[in-house]
Amino acid sequence: MQRIMAKRDIRKLRLLVLTDTTSEHLAVINHCQNPTGFIKYTLTSSEFINVTDVTPPAYYIAPRCDEELQILHVDDDLIVVNKPAFLYTVPGRGPENSDSVITRLQPDYPEAVIVHRLDLDTSGLLVVARSERARQVLSQQIRDREIQKTYQAVVWGIIEQDEGEINLPIGKDWENRPRCKIDYEEGKASLTYFTVEQRNPDTHRTLVTLKPVTGRQHQLRLHLKSIGHPILGCDLYAHDEALHAEPRLMLHA
Repeated sequence: MQRIMAKRDIRKLRLLVLTDTTSEHLAVINHCQNPTGFIKYTLTSSEFINVTDVTPPAYYIAPRCDEELQILHVDDDLIVVNKPAFLYTVPGRGPENSDSVITRLQPDYPEAVIVHRLDLDTSGLLVVARSERARQVLSQQIRDREIQKTYQAVVWGIIEQDEGEINLPIGKDWENRPRCKIDYEEGKASLTYFTVEQRNPDTHRTLVTLKPVTGRQHQLRLHLKSIGHPILGCDLYAHDEALHAEPRLMLHA
């Protein structure tokens, strides 16, 4: 049995995994109750727990999302929903990650099929097809850029330009997965347009509208970080102050 000191994680509602340097034993503490029976409790920096043998999961377990999936529009071809943060678009790995947009929709709309996805941490509008034909048509429109994706983000610092573009190639950062990086040698062309909507010098943040032309992994997060304005709450690319400024990723589609 090990006595382990916990470090309080206030960045976002994620699993808190605790261990010491002398043991492979892990204690998994969840910030919110979920069906797997994790403990609903947040430790302070001075509290201790005693653990026996606990086998850590071989994959990431998302926190439970108790927010409703808002259905904004339904017709014969498609459904438009407002996905909350921390809800998968489709089920993730493992039975603990089965909650998702599609699993919530299918009891009432068994024909629903996913056309595009949003990251787990990102909230916003998601278009779901109601037939294979509708999925094919919508997918082709996305590929042909007939459908334009627009996001809003709250970023660290004051962006001086009213509008502009970020044209930086993005590649995989294999040594720091799942992060990506700006890669001028092997990266793929990546283009994002931005427009400043509001500046708040008192809180040192800027609200921007983002229009990605390409769709690279982590494109918006990495592009904004690369110009010195990381998205608040981003646990992959934000510095500590920007990370702790909000409890979730401030990105909405």
